[in-house]
Order: sequence, then structure tokens, then C-alpha cells
Amino acid sequence: MTSRRSHSSPNSPTPNRRTVVKTAAAGAVLAAPLAASLASASSAGAAEAPAFVHGVASGDPLPDGVLLWTRVTPTAQAVPGSGLGPDVEVGWTVALDKAFANIVAKGSITATAASDHTVKADVRGLTPATAYWFRFSAGGTDSPAARTRTAPATEAAAAGLRFGVVSCANWEGGRFAAYRHLAARGDLDAWLHLGDYIYEYGTGEYGTRDKVVRPHAPTHEIVTLADYRVRHARYKTDPDLQALHAVAPVIAIWDDHEIANDAWSGGAENHAEGTEGTWAARQSAAKQAYFEWMPVRPAIAGTTYRRLRFGKLVDLSLLDLRSFRSQQVGIGDGEVDDPDRTLTGRAQLDWLKAGLKSSDTTWRLVGNSVMIAPFALGNLTADLFEPLAELLGLPKEGLALNPDQWDGYTDDRRELLAHLRDNAIRNTVFLTGDIHMAWANDVPVNAGTYPLSASAATEFVVTSVTSDNLDDLVKVPEGTVSAVASPLIRAANRHVHWVDTDRHGYAVLDITATRAQMDFYVLSDRTKADATSSWARSYRTRSGTQKVERTYDPV
Repeated sequence: MTSRRSHSSPNSPTPNRRTVVKTAAAGAVLAAPLAASLASASSAGAAEAPAFVHGVASGDPLPDGVLLWTRVTPTAQAVPGSGLGPDVEVGWTVALDKAFANIVAKGSITATAASDHTVKADVRGLTPATAYWFRFSAGGTDSPAARTRTAPATEAAAAGLRFGVVSCANWEGGRFAAYRHLAARGDLDAWLHLGDYIYEYGTGEYGTRDKVVRPHAPTHEIVTLADYRVRHARYKTDPDLQALHAVAPVIAIWDDHEIANDAWSGGAENHAEGTEGTWAARQSAAKQAYFEWMPVRPAIAGTTYRRLRFGKLVDLSLLDLRSFRSQQVGIGDGEVDDPDRTLTGRAQLDWLKAGLKSSDTTWRLVGNSVMIAPFALGNLTADLFEPLAELLGLPKEGLALNPDQWDGYTDDRRELLAHLRDNAIRNTVFLTGDIHMAWANDVPVNAGTYPLSASAATEFVVTSVTSDNLDDLVKVPEGTVSAVASPLIRAANRHVHWVDTDRHGYAVLDITATRAQMDFYVLSDRTKADATSSWARSYRTRSGTQKVERTYDPV
């Protein structure tokens, strides 16, 4: 395994990918008892009646249905992770109007301590491409009302679709203004979270530019089922995240931090088998809490890979690139090309290839947690190379790939891209998170000969909501690093049309029959709840081209 984070021993090496300097506040926060860790957010008003303090959400829209989620706090003692609290009957109602005068579906489900008092209702029998209102109720208390939307009918010729796109939201690194700005749009069919919805670290152990904006709960690194439940619950108290969940359905996949940094099928960089229990137990706890706390419909037990369809316009293949992958290897030993190593696992890769080939939609989107386009570092100066290598988990001496991305599993990538080329599969767009930067890439079959050789697909990478990017690591003003690094990265990677290494924000993907366009938005200050948002850049791929081009206005 690669080296564990720097606080594990006095002799530990430089922290691995994105595990940056601890803040001065790391040892000062209170290690509060579990039951008290969410008391300020969870207990108010719960003594007399059930409370819905963690909001409501919907997800995984289908033409005839959607998954509804909430968490009820039945008593003041029944805080997340406590294992306490009575069973409580939770009703759900779906209507065509906010006043709930025109009710179209209703039912109930029992919330128990066994599921941390979270509930999901997989509602069916709804009308395609329709906006609905929903709410929950328990013990005479109603939850907030929220909006959701079903997908277009399977054979419908949808004129257009619009998705918000986000990833990498470190609670301690800032506020979630990106979610607030997406929620305020009011025009999203759904929003995609491409991984790192939560982070597993203890307070001060993960990049915050030496400033913990707001402390985690629990304050220690999360390892047990109770820990993961408390961390998910803390995130769900954020008003901006609640607001976004209340206006459109989410379509989410996990990356590594929902479990542990640089996770693979048999372990993780950020897991110590001796002191943190077995990897199997930790992974099981993390996944159980994820499925309890997220409105995600698992297609295969214990994974997030699945496929959703939006009429004849889009199908969306969602990948799980942590559960089946081989362990990351070092650079330069040739093992990245070993055909016995895998990122996807055989069954998932076959499923992806078959789905892309059989698809009859205009566009094939792939929700992809780590970058598929190859990446060479080029001639970066030492002062820029070292923090970039740290962000990516590369050795400081420098070699031209990131072993945690598809670059570390080249046989899987070669097979997939050859499949796209050999079967003339067009309009495949990878939507990616993880790397805390914004990118617009062609995905070449052979990067070494590109652009003389073909591009098999395109890729849009969204930056982080709050997690450190390069200017944070170097501790310089925003834009300083990108001005220098971006031209050098592009010169070494001719398939890269744009990279912004410095800014935080979100993106909006707008799709019609003729093009898929990604509008990138950036925040004025990740640490401010009232941060403003501004449009940064837009790129599109036109139908049939398999190439990215800049466009000079957002949709």
C-alpha cells in the first residue's frame, strides 16, 4: 500500500494525494460524545414531536417514478448514529401542487434505529417528464415540501435536458454556496454528484488552507457505522445542500472519500488495518451508511453502478470505480499496463461496453468518478510540480500519470476506447469529478499521436465545491497557479482544451439533439456562505464529432 497520511507516525512521508497540511486547530476541537455531536442541529423541538431536521431529498428519476428520502428524529435522544429511539411510522405524499390539493400517491414506511431512522420510498406509477411536490409526516409533524421530477418516457423525443454537476465537498474547507446557486436556478431536470459527497478525515487532517471553516462531526476520522452515520448527518444539516435536494432529484455515485482516501477493493491509502479494524468492516459500514443517507437506488448490492434513461435523448451509465479496482501501483514499473489489473472489474466493464453499444439514444453520458483522459505533467517548474504531484498522489520526482485515475489502469481504458472506435459508437461524454480542477478534454484513442489519430469520446471535469485545489495548496491568490500551469498542461496534452487548476464551483450540462454543452461556474469565496457565483467558461461537443470546442456564452 502507498504511504498513510502524515499524522500516522513521526516518520511518515509527505501526505499522499490531496492529504495536505493539518491546520493549527486540529488538536483543539472537542472530542464530543457521539450523542452530543449533533445536538445543536438535531435536538431542537424533538422532545415533543418527531422532527425532520435533515431535510428531504429525491433521487434516481425514472419515467414512472422517483426515490424519496428523509430522516426523522423521533425523540431528542435519537440522534444519528446513536442507535436509540423508537420505531415511528412515516407517511409520504406526492402531489402535483405545493398545496397538496392534487395528491397522486401516498404511503407509509417505518423508520427504525436499525436504519438510523432514515427512510426511502420508491414511488412508481407517476407520469413521465412531470414535476411533483412531495413531503413526509410523522406524529403530526410535516417535513418541508420539496420538488422532484420524473424522467421523460423511454421513447420520448425530449427536446433538451439540463443537469447540475458537482463533486468534492469538504465540510471543513468552506461553505456550500455552490449548492445554493444551483438550487436557485429552478431549471434543473436533475443534478449529478460525481463523488466525495462527504470526507472521512478527522478535523484539521484534510486540506483547508490552514483554516477549518467549520468542524466535522464526529471530530475524529470516521471508521465505524456510527461514525459514518454522524458524518452524513452533519452534511445533511447544511441549508444549501438541503435547498438543492429540495428542488431536483440527485443522481449520485461515490468516489473514495465516502469510504477512505484512494480506496480499492482490498483497502485504502487512508486505512490502517491494525488500528482501524478490518477493511471489510469499514467498507461495509461506509456503504451501509451511504445507502441509508443517500437517495440512491443500488442496482447491484453494495455498488453504485447502474443506468438511467432520459427518453431518446440520453442514457446515463453511472460507474463504481472503487469497489472492484486493483490496488494502485507505483509509477514507472510498467504495472499500470498489466492486463490483469482493473479499475472497473470485468463484470462492470462488460456491462458498460454492452450498454454503450446497444444504446439507441442520441447521447451516451458516463458518470465517471476519476479522469479518463490521459494526463502528462509536461515541463512544470518545481514550485508548481510539487503541489500538483501532492494533489494527485504522484511521486515528487515526477512521472507523467496519476495511478488513481484511468492512467493507472491503461488496459481497461484501451479496451473501452477501442470498443467505442471499433463499433463506431458516437456521442459518448464522460462526466468526471475527483481532481478539484475544471477540464474540457477530448479522449483520444492514442494520446501520443493525437490530434493526427482519432478521439473516441469527450470529457467534462467539474472542479470541487470546497476541497483544496492548486492555489490553496501553494497558498497564493486564486488564478495565480492556473495562469502558469494551464498553458504548460495543455502543451503537454494536446487533447486538453482547457484546465482551470484554481477555482471552486459547479457546472451545468445542457443537452439537445445537436450538442452537449458544459457551462462552468465559479464562486467568489469558498469560505463564505453568501459567496457569489459567476460564469467562467463554456465548452460543447457537437453531435457526431467526438471533439470539444469552446463556446462563448452559457446556455
